[in-house]
Amino acid sequence: MSMDLAESMLSRRGVSVNSIADIVLKLQQRYHPTLTIEQCEESVRAVLGKREVQYTLYTGIALDELAEKKLLPEPLQSIMEQDEPLYGVDETMALGVTSIYGMIGLTSFGYLDKEKIGVIEILNEKTDGIHVFLDDLVAGIAAAASSRIAHNNPDAAHYTAGSG
Repeated sequence: MSMDLAESMLSRRGVSVNSIADIVLKLQQRYHPTLTIEQCEESVRAVLGKREVQYTLYTGIALDELAEKKLLPEPLQSIMEQDEPLYGVDETMALGVTSIYGMIGLTSFGYLDKEKIGVIEILNEKTDGIHVFLDDLVAGIAAAASSRIAHNNPDAAHYTAGSG
């Protein structure tokens, strides 16, 4: 699998790198006022370039698509069709993506999971398909890309022994 394939899979499901980058910009602009959408896109692509992210994305999208075709065994098929609130496997998979760049990704993911910003809201409310995994995976990718930017922010305070 490659980043190109990951982008293609996202695109097939109605998600662009730009739509994820837009979420990243909303998360980080307050802390990084000179941040550009291009830098956010580059960060999203860096996250998508990680093989474990690609594998997680492939698995989640495959499960969503199998559910749309009614090919999952019961009770999983019904759970996916209802987007059962207590089914947390989708969030668990997305948390693996968020952890790539540290704990800040976890808090960003929690915020995105509740607020449903941008394309996450569109996926969550779509009635013509099943996006149980994809909406959370997009939130996880955005949270990881946002964390990456936070870690690389040149304006961040740096502390050394004896400072304070």
